[in-house]
Amino acid sequence: MIDIGPGAGIHGGEIIACGTPQEVSDNPKSLTGDYLSGRQSIAIPNERKTAQNWLKIQGASGNNLDQVDLAIPVGVLTCITGVSGSGKSTLINDTLYLLAARELNRAQTTPAPHNSVEGLGYFDKVVNIDQSPIGRTPRSNPATYTGVFSLVRDLFSQTLEARSRGYKSGRFSFNVKGGRCEACKGDGLIKVEMHFLPDIYVPCDVCHGRRYNRETLEIFYKGKTIAQVLEMTVEDAVVFFEPMPKIKQKLQTLMDVGLSYITLGQNATTLSGGEAQRIKLAKELSKVDTGQTLYILDEPTTGLHFHDIKQLLAVINRLRERENTIVIIEHNLDVIKTADWIVDLGPEGGDKGGKIIATGTPEEVAKIKGSYTGQYLKAYL
Repeated sequence: MIDIGPGAGIHGGEIIACGTPQEVSDNPKSLTGDYLSGRQSIAIPNERKTAQNWLKIQGASGNNLDQVDLAIPVGVLTCITGVSGSGKSTLINDTLYLLAARELNRAQTTPAPHNSVEGLGYFDKVVNIDQSPIGRTPRSNPATYTGVFSLVRDLFSQTLEARSRGYKSGRFSFNVKGGRCEACKGDGLIKVEMHFLPDIYVPCDVCHGRRYNRETLEIFYKGKTIAQVLEMTVEDAVVFFEPMPKIKQKLQTLMDVGLSYITLGQNATTLSGGEAQRIKLAKELSKVDTGQTLYILDEPTTGLHFHDIKQLLAVINRLRERENTIVIIEHNLDVIKTADWIVDLGPEGGDKGGKIIATGTPEEVAKIKGSYTGQYLKAYL
């Protein structure tokens, strides 16, 4: 094993430990070693939340589903488990999510075949937090996606120098003419088409990646230009905007999901799927909560370290404590053991799957002999 760290982003980049798994476990400087050795762990909740109400789908029969009757408890965390190909995505993404999106979000979606649904009245919206990119161009970044950048632009437009020049908030946008660098149209990068190869981006030779023209960069807030703010990491920005509660609150949610190391203006195309998913979670956390949202996450732990998973679960539990309903398709047993309820599909994949094998709390599912998930879950409880 080669363990890189100690943290992420500017706090990483060093080899902390290398050797056999046992040697890494014995290294007190290794965060990976902490989890391998048990010095740190993902805890099982002290109590499982119980539900009074249920969301039910009768007769789901998309792809390999065999007339499945699904019951999801409202206001708790449910894990959908089962071997690959057992029907989890068809049941949750293609049936439950598309059905809820059509009814609650008025989306033009066509869910997979089913007979009936009841219980959608307990929700006011459904949100699917997946690992798709938050944007596909350099103009998309964490600051614009979470809404923090609108507040920052307003702040710059209220400075004395900006007001004396008549600059409004739009002057500090890199999406419209006025304040942006016109050579790169505010991207900070120039796209080079490679024809038979993927396009590449090179820094703009006019603004040198700063996105703005010279006049806009003559406006300072607390000694920083708008371009310098975009280059700040989230943790630096939290300190910088300490006196501004609205901005700090949005930035704090990015800290809470473990993204202290990304920069506010980081190009969306450079973010991993896990980072994009956590930015989406942060955006949801910063919204005014009704406690009636149905959240759906598809394997959110893909590519995440033990410590990242621990932080992710802390955020998911905040949504759960607000009485929202969270449904997670998951293989990771550290996540499954923290669920209030499990729905296990199987018994195998493809034609040999498509049935619900077990439902109940993790402790109950662990006792069911026909459940592969239950057999492996025993060791984690």
